Amino acid sequence: MSELVIQPERRLTAAEFQQLASVPAAIEWFANIDNPRTRRAYQGDLEDFCSFVGLACAEDFRAVTRAHVLAWRAQLETRGLAGATIRRKLAALSSLFDHLLECNAVAGGNPVHGVKRPKIETNEGKTPALADHQAKALLEAPDPTSLKGQRDRAILAVLLYHGLRREEAAQLMVSDIQERRGIRHLQIHGKGGKLRYVPLHPVAAERLHTYLEASGHHQEHTNAPLFRPLRGPKTGSGISAEGIYALVGQYAKAAGIAVAGLGVHGLRATAATNALEHEADIAKVQMWLGHANISTTRLYDRRGQRPEDSPTFKVHY
Repeated sequence: MSELVIQPERRLTAAEFQQLASVPAAIEWFANIDNPRTRRAYQGDLEDFCSFVGLACAEDFRAVTRAHVLAWRAQLETRGLAGATIRRKLAALSSLFDHLLECNAVAGGNPVHGVKRPKIETNEGKTPALADHQAKALLEAPDPTSLKGQRDRAILAVLLYHGLRREEAAQLMVSDIQERRGIRHLQIHGKGGKLRYVPLHPVAAERLHTYLEASGHHQEHTNAPLFRPLRGPKTGSGISAEGIYALVGQYAKAAGIAVAGLGVHGLRATAATNALEHEADIAKVQMWLGHANISTTRLYDRRGQRPEDSPTFKVHY
């Protein structure tokens, strides 16, 4: 009987080892940002800073001081950028320096710490939220008799009843419908790889059941994407975040909803606003939405700005 010879796995060559060992910490930081839109935004923010300060290579970050950051912030303000944009740019730079410090790539402290960031301009977010009758019209817009319509009715229900981001909805797998303590939940893959579990609303549950029974792809394997494209080659990938964005715009137009700037985030704002108006606890809404800071959740708390409560309607002559 011949002896079994186990072939060792291929190892890195000396040149490949040296190449990977010399990857700058800044490049490593970029690689750890999962969301492609965030990565693009942060890349633009850091290119902005490097261009302003005149940084030519990664090693130049060691010479950056708080004075450089203050000068950049002043220049951003003179360019008339929105406070939220300036806050994001400073947050990107601060996050990079935190990583560089952790990797011992720079010495001293984070030069962004202590630099005052613009206040949020208003307590009310700029993201538009739908009225209840508009949300209902949107939910009923897709054709309930076609497979595409059944899929899209399920997508809109998942968005409007659970306040998901478009990336979160696009990443849902069949296996993310889970039973916890006797109640079906959605397992949400949020920002930064954080998981959260949201109870499945009965309307969304019924629509998901109808869609999956019609498509049958949940019977193939539970690791299949929950929402799949219906056209083109069967690649096994799910509908994209951009596809969900386009879908919302398509059905809003079909339902006669003319709200400027409406997108998937507007449905997230609608869900949060509706929950708060029906006396949901704001701390629980924060966890429900996956917000790291409750101040972000408060942007959706518009109970004090309801038009029907305005003094306008208290005036009688």
